[in-house]
Amino acid sequence: QASGRSLPRSCTSRMDKTSCFFPQNVLPNIQTPTFILNTAYDVWQLQESLAPRTADPRGLWQSCKQNYASCNSNQLQFLNGFRNEMLNAVKGFSGSGQNGVFINSCFAHCQSERQDTWYSSNSPRLGNKRIAEAVGDWFFERGNAKYTDCAYPCDGTCHHLVFKGRHL
Repeated sequence: QASGRSLPRSCTSRMDKTSCFFPQNVLPNIQTPTFILNTAYDVWQLQESLAPRTADPRGLWQSCKQNYASCNSNQLQFLNGFRNEMLNAVKGFSGSGQNGVFINSCFAHCQSERQDTWYSSNSPRLGNKRIAEAVGDWFFERGNAKYTDCAYPCDGTCHHLVFKGRHL
């Protein structure tokens, strides 16, 4: 599809085009004010990339993937390593006054397409802000819109998801 031609030259001049598809490599090149809404623990990534059945033939991750409270300390340490990598990757980005972030410690994949996670009375919260409120604060420049959660299981407002697709 030749989509590499659309990547910022400030990135492709320093590294190969494939690497410029990864957020940590392209974020420093974005000048447009941007808001990152993400979970620290991406369920799809856990199910399909980090611990798919093909990489876990003995099913050591099966219980953890179906109930996050069942994850053992080694698994949580592994997952928190990915969380910390992501937080480190956005550290410079989030330091800019024009950018906003809402990164909670929920096990989910998307949080903006459903009313129960976007702006309902029991939506996930950080700093007593629902996702929609945090995005609104950033968009309307109503102050610092930088919300980052502590590591799982500290956030009791999460709507944890478990994919029960064909790969489980």
